[in-house]
Amino acid sequence: MAGGGGKAAAAGGEAPAITLEHTPTWIVSAVCFVIVIISLLFERLLHRLGKRLKKSRKKPLYEGLLKVKEELMLLGFISLLLNVFQGLTQKICVKASVMDHLQPCKLDFSGAKTAKTTAHLAAAGVRRLLAGGGAKSDYCEKKGLVPILSVEAIHQLHIFIFVLAVSHVVLSAVTVLLGIAQTRKWQHWENKIQASDENGPQMIKHVQEFPFIKNHFKGHGKRWKTFGWLRSFLKQFYGSVTEEDYVTMRLGFIMKHCRGNPKFNFYKYMIRALEDDFKKVVGISWYLWAMLIIFLLLNVQGWYVYIWISAVPFVMLLVVGTKLEHIITELAHQVAEKHTAIEGELVVSPSDELFWFHRPKIVLLLIHIVLFQNAFEIAFFFWLLVTYGFKSCIMGNKGYVIARLVISVISQLLCGYSTLPLYAIVSHMGTSFKKVIFDENVAEGLANWAQNARRRNARAARTQNVGDSPVDESNVGEVQMTSPPTKSVQQGTARLI
Repeated sequence: MAGGGGKAAAAGGEAPAITLEHTPTWIVSAVCFVIVIISLLFERLLHRLGKRLKKSRKKPLYEGLLKVKEELMLLGFISLLLNVFQGLTQKICVKASVMDHLQPCKLDFSGAKTAKTTAHLAAAGVRRLLAGGGAKSDYCEKKGLVPILSVEAIHQLHIFIFVLAVSHVVLSAVTVLLGIAQTRKWQHWENKIQASDENGPQMIKHVQEFPFIKNHFKGHGKRWKTFGWLRSFLKQFYGSVTEEDYVTMRLGFIMKHCRGNPKFNFYKYMIRALEDDFKKVVGISWYLWAMLIIFLLLNVQGWYVYIWISAVPFVMLLVVGTKLEHIITELAHQVAEKHTAIEGELVVSPSDELFWFHRPKIVLLLIHIVLFQNAFEIAFFFWLLVTYGFKSCIMGNKGYVIARLVISVISQLLCGYSTLPLYAIVSHMGTSFKKVIFDENVAEGLANWAQNARRRNARAARTQNVGDSPVDESNVGEVQMTSPPTKSVQQGTARLI
């Protein structure tokens, strides 16, 4: 087929395409050598990074790295499919009128220009690296039709998907690292609390004397509620979490979940939870791939959809940041509305009712979508810039292009320096806590203990149903306790109870 394509090209006055059978072996070997070396170096880099994360007991980050490897494997499979079905797509022919709808850039496929345009595109596709083994370039032209997707388009789509996935992984990692760096000052607040002496006399104070209440509670009524939302919107741009906020929410979490351990290191738990969430954010879920398909579908000349697509994640990010700040305000309002004076420290009451639909996980889902949309916008810009140039019609209006890029960069910085730190602490103001509250060995011990208990219960239930050896409930209870938690599990659990 490749030889036939070369003859067709030569008949048209162009040089024939050089296939692999006519390529010098030293060139083939040299190219393969370079590709293999680069691949092995990248694989070794990921392997060394994984070993370092495991050695430093960063299991959530290590699992995030495994998620990145999964995404790369998926990309490799997509690349394989594009190559395998490349020849098939050249044999799927449609009428020229079909190609005249929903175009990112207008191209005339009508009348006498059809054959000439199709031959030009097909010849350009044959010259691409991926053109080996495809169908003849004039397969559809002989039928008076056009191929549904040219080889050139397949090659560019292949590159775009790769750039998008890499951009999403890199930008997600940078955002999480910026968020963790922004929370470093919280470690000083935690150290100050750990070093303080809380055995002093418990004083009775008016609620308005507490800085946390004074900063967030301005009065009752609709007017003050509106003021609270406005303040929450503005506060995410400066000092999103103050020391009073951190100390109060930390104490509220401890009193809710581990009252017997006032010296619980809330900062370490919060960072472990943030690292655990990273492995979810760095992945590309099915709904993100669905969003990608919709974005590509709406890239039609004259619709200017991308300016709105770039604005949506920015608005969504502002809404999420405002909601997280307002949850802190609601915690203050709950205390101020219930109490006039308080003895000792100010204690807030975490609850899932403070979040949308009583589900704190929705916030992480929205942040995940925002990061993917930003990655799509940035990857799409640089892909178009390298592939077609800044003046290409597919870029759209130059002012819109610059505005989209600026909005995406601002969204990325705002997410890293404000929204993500807010999420890191406010997400723990729900009713439950995350499993990373336990040390790694304690969590594994509890999981194994629970799993073994479920197995013994299921085995005892099957035995009782069969009737081979009837077991009463007291015996089942004794079987459950024959393998108690290990000493490390007991010690870890005791630190929280």
